[in-house]
Amino acid sequence: MLLAETARAIAATSNAMACDITVRVDIPANDQHAESLAHDAVGEALRVFTDVDRTCTRFTADSDLMRANARGGEFVPVDRYCFDALVEAYAAYRRTQGRFDPRVLDDLVRLGYDASYRRRRPHAKDGEQALLLRPELPQWEPKFRGVSGEVMVGAHAVDLGGIGKGLAVRWAADVLRARGLCDFFVEAGGDCFCSGRPSDAAGWRVSVEDPCGATQPVAVLELRDEAVATSSVRIRSWQIAGQEVHHLIDPTSGRPGGAGLVAVTVVDADPARAEVWSKVLFLAGSTGIATTAALLHVPALWVDVDGVVGLSADLGHRLIWRAP
Repeated sequence: MLLAETARAIAATSNAMACDITVRVDIPANDQHAESLAHDAVGEALRVFTDVDRTCTRFTADSDLMRANARGGEFVPVDRYCFDALVEAYAAYRRTQGRFDPRVLDDLVRLGYDASYRRRRPHAKDGEQALLLRPELPQWEPKFRGVSGEVMVGAHAVDLGGIGKGLAVRWAADVLRARGLCDFFVEAGGDCFCSGRPSDAAGWRVSVEDPCGATQPVAVLELRDEAVATSSVRIRSWQIAGQEVHHLIDPTSGRPGGAGLVAVTVVDADPARAEVWSKVLFLAGSTGIATTAALLHVPALWVDVDGVVGLSADLGHRLIWRAP
């Protein structure tokens, strides 16, 4: 993107949470104070992802999350990021009436997804046994002690992968706003928050990747002060006993859900909520997503297994281009 001569972009990248991170801030040109402020703020925002990864990952046995999972029936002190992420996950569980439920870690492990996808592809040890339905989980009732920062997650282990990434985007954006910055873009593995506007456009333009592998996007959105999140099986999918499976687990069955869909993209004012709704809509499957999105008034775009793109009416003016 070319900036107007009156502005400059301060940007940096890193890698955390098994994805590439980008933070960009647009500032007036030749403003050394703003430039110094932006450089410091961008570095601080990137550190948020490292800290959330360290405390909320399920791939490290001694992370705060995994210590809480290992002692599910006891109160365990955890880092503030992990504490707040679990509080947010429980709020999302209640808000969606259980359609979002992070207690799917045991299901992911059973399906072979027990290590970072960047390190190795999942491989289920028990073959067809891994595909069997499990009983529906009881109601989730975690407990929190705010003063001491202790949590009790309960008997079923929690995975904070998706919502954790959305929260990291939110908290990184909070860092930038706290420094007085208004026009910026935070992106983590396809999930992003677009604050204000770039210097050369009315809003930030976000391409929606074609999950079927084409180089051209399926759509372009233009956003101001909104977030985008995508739930997709383009990368994290594998085979068990000749059957294609993926990481988006239906909490009612413990098996991969979202029949007939390959990706769902959602717009929301908050990146963590966008993450939650993208998964909820994905799990509605190709036969239920349009009705679910309409009932919930969620701005959404989805792609089915035949490559057909669907749109919710609430996406509205944000859609500025779609593939023919």
